[in-house]
Amino acid sequence: MRAGSIAILAVLVGLLAGTGWYAYVGLSAGGDAMPTEGYIALIAGAGFAIVIGAGLMALLFYSSRRGYDDPPHYRDQ
Repeated sequence: MRAGSIAILAVLVGLLAGTGWYAYVGLSAGGDAMPTEGYIALIAGAGFAIVIGAGLMALLFYSSRRGYDDPPHYRDQ
């Protein structure tokens, strides 16, 4: 491996370690439980994101199947 690849890999591993530490500290900290409104908002937001993602994927497959993604073809007249 070259020095640039090793440096990028070291930075990414450092970011992964920092993220893992931050998640561990945040999840192990004590605190109040989330209120019912928080769970409702979490479920509604996740559901909305799934519906939007599925709709966009359906549009992607629809446009691909109908040929909207193909390059233009000019007809000689």
